[in-house]
Amino acid sequence: MPELSHATGDTDQPLIEQTIGAIFDAVTERQPGTMALISRHQNVRLTYAELRNKVDALACGFHRLGLRKGDRVGIWAPNCMEWTLTQYATAKLGLILVNVNPAYRLSEIEYALNKVGCRALVTAPKFKSSSYIEMLETLMPDRAPTLEFAIRLGQQTSPGFLNFDDLLNAPKPDELETLQTIGATLNANDAINIQFTSGTTGTPKGATLTHRNILNNGHFVVEAIGLKTGETLCVPVPLYHCFGMVMGNLGCLTHGATIVYPGEAFDPAAVLDALDAEACVGIYAVPTMFIAMLEHESLKGRDLSNLRTGIMAGSPCPVEIMRRVIGELGCKGVTIAYGMTETAPVSFQSALDDPIERRVSTVGRIQPHAEVKLVDETGKTVPRGTPGELCTRGYLVMQGYWGDEDTTRAAIDAEGFLHTGDLAVMDDDGYATISGRLKDMVIRGGENIYPREVEEFLYQHPKILDVQVIGLPSATYGEELCACVIAKEHVSEDELRDFCKDQIAHFKIPRYVMIMEDFPMTVTGKVQKFVLRDELTEKLGLSKDVT
Repeated sequence: MPELSHATGDTDQPLIEQTIGAIFDAVTERQPGTMALISRHQNVRLTYAELRNKVDALACGFHRLGLRKGDRVGIWAPNCMEWTLTQYATAKLGLILVNVNPAYRLSEIEYALNKVGCRALVTAPKFKSSSYIEMLETLMPDRAPTLEFAIRLGQQTSPGFLNFDDLLNAPKPDELETLQTIGATLNANDAINIQFTSGTTGTPKGATLTHRNILNNGHFVVEAIGLKTGETLCVPVPLYHCFGMVMGNLGCLTHGATIVYPGEAFDPAAVLDALDAEACVGIYAVPTMFIAMLEHESLKGRDLSNLRTGIMAGSPCPVEIMRRVIGELGCKGVTIAYGMTETAPVSFQSALDDPIERRVSTVGRIQPHAEVKLVDETGKTVPRGTPGELCTRGYLVMQGYWGDEDTTRAAIDAEGFLHTGDLAVMDDDGYATISGRLKDMVIRGGENIYPREVEEFLYQHPKILDVQVIGLPSATYGEELCACVIAKEHVSEDELRDFCKDQIAHFKIPRYVMIMEDFPMTVTGKVQKFVLRDELTEKLGLSKDVT
């Protein structure tokens, strides 16, 4: 019998069974003078002792408002010091932090606040073209009936809003005692965080995560990149997403490392500035961010000699881009991580000592204390080397979707396995390759095509900077492939088709090639293929009904 696609992670290092607040206090007491947080765009530098003082003050401020364990507190802001203060202050009180996407508009923020019943919301006044204050004034009080406290950042005041800085008044001794008492009542298995999934259809679902979920995941992810106490990690990815707040903030916390925010949102020049000025040894970024840094005009003038490690994740990682990150940025230890919000998030990660070919072609092996299997459409575990849906079980699986038992049962089976909807292949050594999403798979004339495979091939063309492959409706074949290309220099459709000829199967050669300036993206840098599909179906005059 061939070996099955099933693996379990290493268990030599025990899981952390403490709460976020308990670990936070232990680290800040152990190394008070170590730099904890650098927010370059705010000119803020905090040691662990200074961070502790601000977090404790904010927690006492929240408590004075009457916020209690289990209450939901949202945060709607780009990357900033206050985001992190809110993350730790809510954790110390057992409040459930609700991450709100900075890109949300009126109907989306209304949905999020009401879905989970937020009692309080910490908000930036605005971000880019969005006025958060105006949107909230439209909602309060009738359209957001549970929202009692809107707390704004910044020095200005707004009628009906509290000011964040007013909650940072020095706490009294009895308030600090109360904070410690509350902390002792909390449990690592308590829900502590709700993150809305950016689904392509339907309303977002609130993945509910515990201290144990996210604290351990952040710890093991940073273990894998070899970050040491006091070293600096550059985090340009959004804090509202697991990549920033779990893999970044909590991973740095458990290792006593320094987190660096180069800006409130991604800017390649600001990231390169931070890597240079703060002597960063690590960086987190999605592929599109790495591409922007590699193409930036100021790259050659930077001192990146300290950069050795990090993570590329968030969306499929093109092999050619990975090679350039290693070769041109000098980030020889960059790892690949794979996961999803519902698994806190990382379930697979490559290792620092993995051969280069493994790190550029797979997502590594199963994380510690996790279990994975790949199954066919009947639920049977497939042999190694055979594509199957990736299913994950262990400490990292969420409690469920907030207020949605039916959807939770559909995602997590009776054995506790979370079904990811991702197609993967596991090799004999346990390394996994993500083939794509089940829903992204294109069926052309009965042939199953995985867009990721075609994308990886097209990345080898010297004129292609970025490419996304999607399926478009076809009256003849059901679906036809379309390659959406961002080019480094002029390239014709015929040139790209000729490049494919005799190199890949004829049915994998794109019927359509669309040269584009950019792709529709989420704030986290994920390409919205469903938007591409809808836009091009309409542009090309194709019928949506044929598939």
